[in-house]
Amino acid sequence: MGNYEVNELPELDKDKLIEILTDELPVLRAKIGISQDDISSIIGISRQTYSGIETKKRKMSWNIFLSLILFYGYNEKTTDLVEAIGAFPQELKQTFNINRRRKEDK
Repeated sequence: MGNYEVNELPELDKDKLIEILTDELPVLRAKIGISQDDISSIIGISRQTYSGIETKKRKMSWNIFLSLILFYGYNEKTTDLVEAIGAFPQELKQTFNINRRRKEDK
């Protein structure tokens, strides 16, 4: 295997992205027709934790944000909405898609 380096991560306003996604969670979930039990199971958290986030009684962590943005951002029923609200900026997509560069042998 070759040597790889991780690209520098972009500066992101994580709190703002979390806030944007949190505001739209009920709509996103409804577009797919998925229950709180199902989505919490998919991303690996309890239904109570997910419910608290969706009702804004609990702050979403960055790790939960990343799990949800991957789920909703790449789902054909919700990808356009996620794009429209600005919750999945291009800089973050590039980090997911192109985050390694082969080092040139010297």
